[in-house]
Amino acid sequence: MSDTSSGRSRSIGVRDVAARAGVSRQTVSRVLNDHPDVATDTKERVLAAMAELGYRMNNAARALGTRRSRTLGVLASDALQYGPSRSLAALEASAREAGYWVSAAFADAADVEAVVAAVDHLVVQGVEGIVVVAPHAQTLEALAALRIDVPVVTLHSAGLGATGLSVDQAAGARLAVAALADAGHTRIAHLAGPADWLEAESRAEGFAAELAARGLTPGPVIAGDWSAGSGYAAVEAVRGSGVTAVFAANDQMALGLLSALHEAGLTVPGDVSVVGFDDAPDAAYYWPPLTTVRQDFDELAHRAVSAAIGGTEAAASALAPIPPVLVSRASVAPPR
Repeated sequence: MSDTSSGRSRSIGVRDVAARAGVSRQTVSRVLNDHPDVATDTKERVLAAMAELGYRMNNAARALGTRRSRTLGVLASDALQYGPSRSLAALEASAREAGYWVSAAFADAADVEAVVAAVDHLVVQGVEGIVVVAPHAQTLEALAALRIDVPVVTLHSAGLGATGLSVDQAAGARLAVAALADAGHTRIAHLAGPADWLEAESRAEGFAAELAARGLTPGPVIAGDWSAGSGYAAVEAVRGSGVTAVFAANDQMALGLLSALHEAGLTVPGDVSVVGFDDAPDAAYYWPPLTTVRQDFDELAHRAVSAAIGGTEAAASALAPIPPVLVSRASVAPPR
């Protein structure tokens, strides 16, 4: 809505809202900034006036006056894979719930200059905190060399650093291996994610740790790249190793492996049992439905937003790794 009485369009401002609501401009400002000392009926009257007039708050002006932009920055080094992309969506939802907007920047983890430029871009916008979706060690190394004057929280960083948040990847891998071992499998392979991903490293460590705890000889570790294609290509290595079970480091690779095993005339779980990781939305509809490890991305995002808003005073319990959950389906059975 705008004022055209003088022949010129004028944006609705705080003065107009104050006049419509019958309050002072200072009261409108307090409502805009969530000040606690505003009576409920007064706040409702101001909000109603904003709605009637079509008032839109100018965040830039608000930041100048209050030093608060109500905006969180998100830096992502990889948004194509399921985990990071799901985290971005969850961060957006959690920030909105907390009354914040999200400004996102993307940078190649291997390009230090790109990471630095992305951080600078977010800081210049006046963000109150930055959440870094950092599955790569290179991103953390680039950040460590920077002085950033707002709280910084990292996700998918395997718990590295004072403000590193993650689902417990090693524990999830151990759940996957335990499901196979409990079914009677003693020859278990690992279809691993890319070596430069922190989560892939942690899942491989969990795989080895659970086998060692059970006194089982580690099966082969087959390199993958998170894609269904790499899972499909791994079938010859799986068949040649003589294993009866495979822990795939993500559901997409498990999907490719299921397809290749079927084409090779092998049944799952009759000939080979398979467990994935992530519990992607379609994992329940693979054939057979995939046993997998579920990550709580919503809780991870909620803690990240809370830590970014609360700064370095975030409770240690909120920064503790989030336990994953095994989701049992039909892709695991005792070996023949």
